Formats: sequence, C-alpha cells, structure tokens
Amino acid sequence: MPPDTHPSPTTRPVVKRTARAIILDGDQLVLIKRTKPGMSPYWLTPGGGVEEEDADVLSALHREIDEELGGKITDAVPAFIDTVEHITEDGAHGVKVQYFFACRLASMDLDRRHGPEVEAPSGEYEVVRVPFTRVGLASVEVVPLTLRHYLDANIEGVLGLLGDDLG
Repeated sequence: MPPDTHPSPTTRPVVKRTARAIILDGDQLVLIKRTKPGMSPYWLTPGGGVEEEDADVLSALHREIDEELGGKITDAVPAFIDTVEHITEDGAHGVKVQYFFACRLASMDLDRRHGPEVEAPSGEYEVVRVPFTRVGLASVEVVPLTLRHYLDANIEGVLGLLGDDLG
C-alpha cells in the first residue's frame, strides 16, 4: 500500500513506511548486526520497507522476515511506532513511520535468506541473539535510539504483549 501522500494541512506527508519485528526466541531477542565499511557496528530489528505489492504492513513484516532470516513469526502484536523526518531517493520530503511488532520466532533457516541484503549486501548482516534483559540490551547499540529506550523501559510490557492472557 502506498504511503499517505495527501495529508491534512496539519500533518506531515508519510513518504515511507517500514515494518520491523521485535522477535523473541525464548528469552532472547533476535537482532541483525549491521557492519558497514568505515562505520561502527549497530544492531537493528529485522524488517524493512512496505512495498507496493504488500497487502498491508503486517504482510510486509512477514515478507521481510522471510527475506532477512529465512524465518517465520507468530503472535505479531503492534508494540511501538517511531516517526522520523525522511527524504526519499527521489527527493520527496516528509516522514518515515516505522511500525514495530512484538512477536515470537516460529522458525528460521539462514540458508533460505534472500533479497537485497543477501544478494547485493552493503556491508555485513549478521543475525545475532541477545538476552532480552536490560543488561542484554545495554550490550549492543540498538537503533533507532527511540526503540532502544522503549525496550529498556518496557521489557515486562513487551513480554506481556506476547502473554496468553491478551487473547
């Protein structure tokens, strides 16, 4: 689905949307360690841009998890939204809205990974796990910073989102 290019006069146009997964595998958080030439490594949640062919944000999430992890997730629940200023490759100005879903890892086969990150990588993409604890989160530089702060303050809440009692 295309971003909202006709906002009201009081809102900024959404020029990009992404779907990202806060994936728990047992008591560990699944992240991607990104290493680009000349830059310090950083860690991010699996996911990426919502494409025209995606029926919705959740469909994009499942596609991205398949591409980046050769994986499948279950119990995807909206957990966090981050909105940042963004300029597209064609020069459009607006915001990028990142939708973060808490979910559980159902399966992962790194040999099944595909897509641009695998076929034409810009640097290295290493799938890693860290304990889903404050100490574990502090051991890596999770981006965006707003997500790092959200996770640090809401570990119990994210776990609760995936609890059996939410229905």
